[in-house]
Amino acid sequence: MTSLLKRAQARIARRSKMLGRLARDVSAVAMIEVAFCVPILAMIGFGGIEYANLLLSGTRVNQIGLSAADNAARIAFGSNLSQPRVREVDINEVFAGVEEQAKGMNFKANGRVILSSIERNADGGQWIHWQRCYGDLPVSSAFGPQGTGATGTSFAGVGATASAGTAIMLVEVTYDYKSLLWGKWFQTKRIRETSAFLIREARDLHGDNGTGVFNPAPAVTPALCT
Repeated sequence: MTSLLKRAQARIARRSKMLGRLARDVSAVAMIEVAFCVPILAMIGFGGIEYANLLLSGTRVNQIGLSAADNAARIAFGSNLSQPRVREVDINEVFAGVEEQAKGMNFKANGRVILSSIERNADGGQWIHWQRCYGDLPVSSAFGPQGTGATGTSFAGVGATASAGTAIMLVEVTYDYKSLLWGKWFQTKRIRETSAFLIREARDLHGDNGTGVFNPAPAVTPALCT
């Protein structure tokens, strides 16, 4: 019995020494700290990348709006015998420039550009004479559809005022930003930008049958806002 007791006490002493050595051993502390910190640091790093990409997308949307409005304001097809005209093909070329500028954004599926011609109506008020769209995102103009303000002076306009014989090219860009990294956890962020430019020179604002836009042969498909 005495020998068994001594062996048991010896085993307890050895285990106590082992536990004491483990308690004093700090060689794995750094590894444990890294194991806890790496996921947090990864989330912070990926979040920074996501936020930077969101800011970049917002900047690109802003530049798309400015370029599209500027290009639309520069349309001047015609001859010395007539005032410049806006043709459907010219509008489609403006939208082709949008797609080129938005490469890598999948803009056609996730975005929409609304181009409106703001003009002065016969009553001295502002109106949206014609409107064209590009992109599959189902959004409408914040200022109203084509024909808004055709008569009277109730339409508030877009801040700037188009005088007789001139027009303001108003561009509204809407884009749904899709997350790169967060997927299901990051909600879609809708980016909206508005730009407006006064046309560079007087135009023939009448168009085919008063529509404001010409579509001579060979005719092209108008980019209607449907």
